[in-house]
Amino acid sequence: MVKSRDIQIVKEFRSRLEAIMPILDLRIFGSRVKDTATEDSDLDVFIKVPQLDRSHREKIYYLAWEVGFEHNLVISTFVVTENQIKSGAVGANPLLSKVLSEGVIV
Repeated sequence: MVKSRDIQIVKEFRSRLEAIMPILDLRIFGSRVKDTATEDSDLDVFIKVPQLDRSHREKIYYLAWEVGFEHNLVISTFVVTENQIKSGAVGANPLLSKVLSEGVIV
């Protein structure tokens, strides 16, 4: 069960991301969803965007750091595009299957 604090942090993160780019899908996954997180565990966030260039990737990582810093935790991102899922190697990645089946949409 995802803690309400984590949901609120990810909602804040998503809101700030949506101010700079469209988000197609955003989910929490990993230990915080499985309820196996420790105090030091990171907050894993899957983000699907329509397009991704270096500038957008840097903005995502910076926002993840900024929001995480404000809440005293590390936000780790797994960022993909629709095209990467459909025709790239990431579509065959077992982690993607886990995220899509077990991740919590925020």
